[in-house]
Amino acid sequence: MPLPQLSVMLINFSATDPGGWQPLLDGARAADRAGVDRLAVSDHVVFGENLEAYGDSKVGGTEGGKQPTGPDGPWLEPLTLLSVVAGMTTNVRLATGILQAALRRPAVLAKATATLDVLSGGRLDLGVGVGWQREEYEAAGLSFEDRGRLLNHTLAVCQALWGNDRVDFDDDDLHFEAIHSMPKPLQAGGVPIWVSGTLNDRVLDRLVRFGAGWVPWGPIARDPVTGIDRVREALAAAGRDASDLQIQGRLPIVKSSDGTVDLARTMEGVPALAEAGITDFRAPVSITLEPSANADYLSEMVAAFRQAVGRP
Repeated sequence: MPLPQLSVMLINFSATDPGGWQPLLDGARAADRAGVDRLAVSDHVVFGENLEAYGDSKVGGTEGGKQPTGPDGPWLEPLTLLSVVAGMTTNVRLATGILQAALRRPAVLAKATATLDVLSGGRLDLGVGVGWQREEYEAAGLSFEDRGRLLNHTLAVCQALWGNDRVDFDDDDLHFEAIHSMPKPLQAGGVPIWVSGTLNDRVLDRLVRFGAGWVPWGPIARDPVTGIDRVREALAAAGRDASDLQIQGRLPIVKSSDGTVDLARTMEGVPALAEAGITDFRAPVSITLEPSANADYLSEMVAAFRQAVGRP
């Protein structure tokens, strides 16, 4: 089973024009120095004006959720941002959490992610999902109703191009023969794909086919441990070993009377979650353009987490 890791969100958006993004990059560098294991960024390509859909679970949103920006809030493209972060960090893993992969042409996405993996020294994790916003698919000339199948198609093309020197591919959307795409990702087996979603049959099928990790979404995200057995059973039924599956969960926050995070008490809940199968613990702090987490606080959190899970 993978060693438990601590991850932090890098907030690559703003409600208004921030006038510059350097504090975000400085925060990423500080997280790397502090020993944070993984930085994750999110994705929107364009916005329509029906932002209430974010709170509609029927279209892939999260019940009661609210989109954090208006339609004109700037949102940095995640792979471009991670490329910049890769050049100023050394150890921290770089994750999309999540990328709407189907909005990108598959062969171009395969090339971009392989390039980033090579130049970062094999540090990329590709979290993917279908998203919730119809307008993004319409702007890309794609069918929102077909988004699940389009994502599967995209991932199949990427894995074929990552894993083979001479590639033939054929499905309902694409046919090519004798195609070569270099360089390959530095990581053996290609860039790890983390599949996001609640536990319906479509997500389970995608996870079985492509997933190195699972990013719970919707109600199951509040307690992903309740879904781990079902995920493991699906993998076993397909002949896959579930022991190396990565699973994201939230660090179980405990606050002091003054409202600050009590690190010691928070970390008391970590070993049981790790034993249950959570491998990626999302910290209760984000790196923003006005970072509330300085380098000292991040270092303290990393030290407490590693002590809790028995890591050096």
